[in-house]
Amino acid sequence: MKRELLFVFVAALALYLPSAEYAFVQDDRAIIASNPAAHSIPAALAAFDEPYWPRGSGAGLYRPLTILSYAVDWTVSDGNAGWFHVMNALWHGVATVLLTVILMRWLPTLAAVGTGLLFAWHPVHVEAVASLVGRAELLAAVGIFGAVLAARRAQWTVSVLCAAAAMLSKEHGVIAPVVILFDNWLQRDAETRRLPTGFLVALGAITAAFVVAWLTIGVAGAHDVAVVFFGRNTLGRLAVALPAVARAAELLVWPISLSSDYSPQVIAAHQGFSAVAALGIVIAIGLPALIVWSHRRAPAIAFTAALAGLSYLPTANLLFPSGIVLAERNLYLAVALPAAVVGAGFAWLSAQRGLRPAVAVLAVVAVAYGTRSLLRLPAWRDNRAQLLTLLIEHPESYLGHASAAAVLAGRHDTADARREYHTADSLYAEDPFLNAAHAIFLIGIGDTEPARSLILRARSAERGERGAWRAQFLLSLARHDRTGAAALLDSARQHYSEDTSWYLMHFH
Repeated sequence: MKRELLFVFVAALALYLPSAEYAFVQDDRAIIASNPAAHSIPAALAAFDEPYWPRGSGAGLYRPLTILSYAVDWTVSDGNAGWFHVMNALWHGVATVLLTVILMRWLPTLAAVGTGLLFAWHPVHVEAVASLVGRAELLAAVGIFGAVLAARRAQWTVSVLCAAAAMLSKEHGVIAPVVILFDNWLQRDAETRRLPTGFLVALGAITAAFVVAWLTIGVAGAHDVAVVFFGRNTLGRLAVALPAVARAAELLVWPISLSSDYSPQVIAAHQGFSAVAALGIVIAIGLPALIVWSHRRAPAIAFTAALAGLSYLPTANLLFPSGIVLAERNLYLAVALPAAVVGAGFAWLSAQRGLRPAVAVLAVVAVAYGTRSLLRLPAWRDNRAQLLTLLIEHPESYLGHASAAAVLAGRHDTADARREYHTADSLYAEDPFLNAAHAIFLIGIGDTEPARSLILRARSAERGERGAWRAQFLLSLARHDRTGAAALLDSARQHYSEDTSWYLMHFH
């Protein structure tokens, strides 16, 4: 078995070794490159009571173990991005091996190894592994899988520690106790299904402690809801969330059209019920039905289906709005389901038709996955590659055009920046943050009248007041209204004290 697990580990690692040449991309810069807490182990330990995002960003979350892992990498490599990428690949390999071992309980060894290979090479994983902030997904997966395996072996303390590590790596690690209980329920022997009371109490205690820590530290932030959900009631939210469920299922089954952004109009901002929302309902109902149907017939499928549903639910926007509509890295654990379905199919086909046709089918799927992943990898080489790939593959992404506008404005390419802002606005005009940024750009080039209407639009939104105030402040200064600017400065001091230095810099 060691040889098979080594094969799966090497396969997972080898696919992502080209990323060793990649840089810090997008959120990697704020979370790692510009974050002092990620630059030394003492600083990371001292920041255990700090949000994941630096406090000045107002974005919150609580992932101290992920930050600590970055600090270890920074200490070892002196901040070399390539080392971080190699470590992401290694963690991905560890997660793959642990999942393979879990599935060996229900699948023949070769089928479990095939499942592990498909999990390792699934194209949806490219974002989680090649993007360094995806480390949170990898560590949470390792913690959850480790907790399950330790519980199976009656290593109760190890299981509790792994579950705690999963939670401290990313919020959805809180599902670890539920996954342990579900895995235990799938056991057919009633005697082995009994878990010690002390173990259950310990799991409950660490879960409660994490929830308290997250509510105390992690929720600090204003940007905890995706822009498309601003001003929407429950039905309006579901009009977007259900199509996102359908898109997530498509990514798992047919991962051809990938994207680093699923905001409007990559996923359309429907106002009412749609056919694709109906498909989302079918999938949302079908997943628990699959678990019930397969828990005796195919426990590997039941386990991975439960894992997929539990891990996706916190950001599915079905029960409550989250900060994203859909992100491929959030599907990291969910990929285990299609991989297990193919693995179970491999076991059935090898029993019915022999090993050779089963291996041939598995090889075709694995090669297809691996090829698509390799073709996708360069999109995460650096910021330029990421943005160009998004614009080329998904010109309907308003955030892609907004990002391009910001880059062009920074290069003083006024005409092209204006064009990109106009394109972004034409695709989705209800983002108050974009409206404020667009207004600030127009003020900078002296076009104050259209900037005023954008500021009014931003201020009328449910959120986005912070950016709108900045834009209004700059507009007041551009119109030589220092009294109005001073009033905004005083308001900002009261409501956004961390912005005071920015206001003073521009006021004087």
